[in-house]
Amino acid sequence: MYWLQVYGYYEPVPASSNNDDVKLTLLVDEESESILYQNFRAIDSESSPIRYRACFETSMSAALLTETYVMLEKAEPRNAPGWFDCFDAKEIGAALEAEEAIAFLGQKDVHYGIDRIVVILPDGRGFAWNEINECGEIAFDGKHLPEHCPPRPIE
Repeated sequence: MYWLQVYGYYEPVPASSNNDDVKLTLLVDEESESILYQNFRAIDSESSPIRYRACFETSMSAALLTETYVMLEKAEPRNAPGWFDCFDAKEIGAALEAEEAIAFLGQKDVHYGIDRIVVILPDGRGFAWNEINECGEIAFDGKHLPEHCPPRPIE
């Protein structure tokens, strides 16, 4: 069972050929767009939409990023399997706590009720993971959705 949880369910995510693996949400229209990045590594699992983890590097400045994209006040990185060594949730969390790293909304509803969070450190290293959003929490609990939430997709 341990092997399945730590290794078995994860698959590597190959970098896309059209360079749209790392996206941030624009302030002006809340649409997501690709940013400049290199050295992309990611893992994901079909068993859960919140198992996605990614690491990358960007040469974009903090000033440009913060003036262009939606920042988040709070972000808590999820742990990654130990063998995915580029993603250290403790280091990312400490950098966020110390206000050294900047958290952004990567993509809203990358899956229904799931947002992609992106954090960038001062040295250009970046990290991404998926989080359940407010509407997802309500929907997954089986509660009635408020008007501001999109309807659940028909399965």
